[in-house]
Amino acid sequence: MTDQRTSTPSGAAPGAETATGESAPPAGQPTPARYPVPFLSGQSGRTDAAGPEALAQGAELVHIAGFSRGAGFAGGVYRREDSIKRSRFIVSVAHAPDTATARAFIEAVRAEFADATHNCWAFAAGPPGDTARIGCSDDGEPHGTAGRPMLQQLLHGGVGEVAAVVTRYFGGVKLGTGGLVRAYAAMARLGLDGLPLRQRIVPARVSVVLAHGRAGALRRLLPAYEAAILSEVHGADVECIVGLPVEHAAAFMAAVIDMAAGEALVDVLSRTED
Repeated sequence: MTDQRTSTPSGAAPGAETATGESAPPAGQPTPARYPVPFLSGQSGRTDAAGPEALAQGAELVHIAGFSRGAGFAGGVYRREDSIKRSRFIVSVAHAPDTATARAFIEAVRAEFADATHNCWAFAAGPPGDTARIGCSDDGEPHGTAGRPMLQQLLHGGVGEVAAVVTRYFGGVKLGTGGLVRAYAAMARLGLDGLPLRQRIVPARVSVVLAHGRAGALRRLLPAYEAAILSEVHGADVECIVGLPVEHAAAFMAAVIDMAAGEALVDVLSRTED
């Protein structure tokens, strides 16, 4: 998207995403163990997201597809519309777990509304309020009047991994700088209002090695920690990889050691370890 501006909001991390890349997460801001993200039908093959009957009045759930620099977007989009001083405003919202998905979604909406006066956008591809992977664009509106107000709403809306495009068809009446800021901020809020959500649970994987006689007791521990055995190898001992929410990992490991009377090896695996 070389023809668009990506800006960092006032108060955001200095290394927040620009047109050239993205920064590491800000120091001192641990990732929450679980947080709400958009949950839309057609997303990642899921068909059990909210149907039209569950949406806010005036909202619709649509499916769009598009491609940007080899990266495609195909998924559900939450959409609402409003008229402000004769201009038609349409907000489209999607799940953006990463910047590539956000950009592909933005390009898909831009292609869908190619005849619009403006397609302004913002995304925050991380936990709620996280500024490590963000971007926004005014798309021809006066600088700072569209993308930045939208981004502020996304960052403070309590929803993570979210992208929004506000499409405007100019109706002949100029809104002025303040009016544009209010209009684009209001449309971003409208896009979050009634948005179908699910809980994003940050996962962890724990390696457990223990005696065969302890395997049954290990299985009985799993439900209390929302855990499941991902793989299991039987040799001289039983070697398991257990998946569970990261928030339960420390307590689960302590419980395994206690259950095995100290005769077990437990370790949290990094994302690169098998």
